[in-house]
Amino acid sequence: MDYSFHYLLMAAQALFQRGVMAELNGSGLTAGQPKVLDYLGLHDGSVQKSIAAGCQIDPATLTGLLNRMEEKGLIRRCKEQGNRRSLHVYLTEQGWEKQREVRQTLERRAETVLAGLSEEQRTMLLDSLYQICASMADMEGLQ
Repeated sequence: MDYSFHYLLMAAQALFQRGVMAELNGSGLTAGQPKVLDYLGLHDGSVQKSIAAGCQIDPATLTGLLNRMEEKGLIRRCKEQGNRRSLHVYLTEQGWEKQREVRQTLERRAETVLAGLSEEQRTMLLDSLYQICASMADMEGLQ
């Protein structure tokens, strides 16, 4: 395994995602949908632009994801009073059930992955990843 920053970051993300999707096998969810469900669990009623930014998903890709999620009955999109251009996205009852399943899977997976680290190491890792994300977002003008 390569020990470079870019390789380790990509490998960690890919391995984590693969593990999450393996645990969610049979849930009917496709790649990208768990991330959107997790985001909406914290930000129900968000506009699509905010979801795309929060999930690091291209807006055009998100539109397709949301279409499929709406067809499955996981979300509903509606116009809010006074704002006719932006659709707000809400979880349905079925969407909330899937969101809880996703959240439990993410938490279980994180606990398994981080099990070999001390609390201090976990804190340092999360603080470092947060700083890396903030630096990259700043470089891209996303903050």
